[in-house]
Amino acid sequence: MPLFKRRTGIAVVEMHGVIGAAIKEPDYSRIFERVANNRKIGALVLDIDSPGGSATASDLIYESVRRVAQRKPVVAYIRGLGASGGYYIACGAGTIIASRAALVGSIGVIYMRPIVEQLLSKIGVEISIFKGGHLKDMSGFWRHPTDEEAGKFEGLIAQIYALFVSVVADSRRMTPEEAIELATGELYTAPSAQDRRLIDGTGNFDDAVAEAMRQSGARRRIRRFRPKRPFMERLSPFRSSTAQWRALAGLAAMASGGIYMLEPGFLGHALGNTGDD
Repeated sequence: MPLFKRRTGIAVVEMHGVIGAAIKEPDYSRIFERVANNRKIGALVLDIDSPGGSATASDLIYESVRRVAQRKPVVAYIRGLGASGGYYIACGAGTIIASRAALVGSIGVIYMRPIVEQLLSKIGVEISIFKGGHLKDMSGFWRHPTDEEAGKFEGLIAQIYALFVSVVADSRRMTPEEAIELATGELYTAPSAQDRRLIDGTGNFDDAVAEAMRQSGARRRIRRFRPKRPFMERLSPFRSSTAQWRALAGLAAMASGGIYMLEPGFLGHALGNTGDD
């Protein structure tokens, strides 16, 4: 039997960039599973600077954070931007601290897809569609949606929006009515967010670490967890080409449409993010 018990340390996970692009759900879910199961880790600090991104990835990462929080303290630190899906993930922590100049919120959901009907017409391209199920091509980028399809999209958005509101209400101990009042899609400064109970306080990264230490009794021994870059990418001398292919892949994904928890001003980042930051 050991003569003394070794004190645990603090895990820090950086989440910088667009969710689904720079922040890939499978990579981060594996990281959070490792943190949850590591007996040498007493608490987790999330270092967040994100405009949000994919609604599905945001929810899956939030659930992974919640599983960690069921076993050890989790403190979210919003460094610069905790918007939409970025804030959604922060709600998985027991405590949220933001820098004084941070922007927080953008609680809402958006569906985006390009419509290139006029462009295709100008260049003389027609798309022939054969389908089973009259709504099968409702997300097609080659035409505008019908009134029926627009109603279906609004229904999908309403359900994901309701999920977002319920997560905020549960994590911030609000009534659904209070959460809905704040879920306008707008951003708040950190002091305003604190007044609205969206965060617990303002401070710097060291304050967030100190809070994690206070809640867990862990010592200030920080261990940073990061996703591993793919082996071939690490070897490749053509990193700029790799970045261009990633940007094209992001554009192709956006062309198919999707539901996002994303601050719209960062759409360009979602399309062009290379994941190399």
